[in-house]
Amino acid sequence: MPSADSLRVWLAATRPRTLPAAVAPVLVGTALAWHDGRWIPAAALGCLAFALLVQIATNFANDYYDFVKGADTAERVGPRRAVASGLIAPGIMRRAMFITFTAAFAAGLGLLPYGGWPLLVIGIASILSGVAYTGGPYPLGYNGLGDVFVFLFFGLVAVGATYFVQAGMPGSEVWLAGSAIGLLAANILVTNNLRDADTDVRAGKRTTVVRFGRAFGRAQFALSHAFALLVPVVLLGWGASGWILLPCVLAPVAWTQTRRVYREISPAQLIVLLGQSGRYVALYALLFAVGVVLDR
Repeated sequence: MPSADSLRVWLAATRPRTLPAAVAPVLVGTALAWHDGRWIPAAALGCLAFALLVQIATNFANDYYDFVKGADTAERVGPRRAVASGLIAPGIMRRAMFITFTAAFAAGLGLLPYGGWPLLVIGIASILSGVAYTGGPYPLGYNGLGDVFVFLFFGLVAVGATYFVQAGMPGSEVWLAGSAIGLLAANILVTNNLRDADTDVRAGKRTTVVRFGRAFGRAQFALSHAFALLVPVVLLGWGASGWILLPCVLAPVAWTQTRRVYREISPAQLIVLLGQSGRYVALYALLFAVGVVLDR
């Protein structure tokens, strides 16, 4: 039986601060489906299981491949990486990655009765992208495409697929909501990349922050917040009720986080902001979902 210390190590390896990025799009997509009168609880739970398992497996893959490629070193500031710190052997982490991706695939198969073969394509693409984020011959995270991956798969794809399995083909309001969630999820990555910029340069990891500079990353962070807060206003203009503006109560929080990303540049300060960015996307999704439900 695993010891308490071992369980804590594995829990930390899942990177809990990133998991809101998996929950948020499922919550929003389900609320939009319920608004349109087509809520299917079993399908929603299946989407949640798939999203969480893919997120955790991707985090395991990052832990493994970042160690293999030399991105996680003793100079890195932040939560300990299980493989780099010697807490989990590389081979064991690699097996855990494949087991978790397999579990995600199995969860995805359970959704096929609700959406058919398009979900198989989406599921396989999501899993392959999770591996390719830091692994493979052209790792996305090492070539400035990590932000695009997060925006697509934790925004448009996750919200759109969650809606699709319950209510059919998504409309423009679903894609707009998915864009907001995707950009806020990418802000978690931006914060992480701002923190690790110096060690990423030495490891040859060319994130968008490394390629275009910290000023670019900070501007991306600010504009993503602004876009997400504008989405409810647009939906109000499209005929939604005032309840849709619930996420806008987070404007002061978004402003505070944006000021911090411009003013607080130490790795330790960015670690705190990383956790806050994860909680922000979860709270935004919750308020958005409540607004959509009350709008019905």
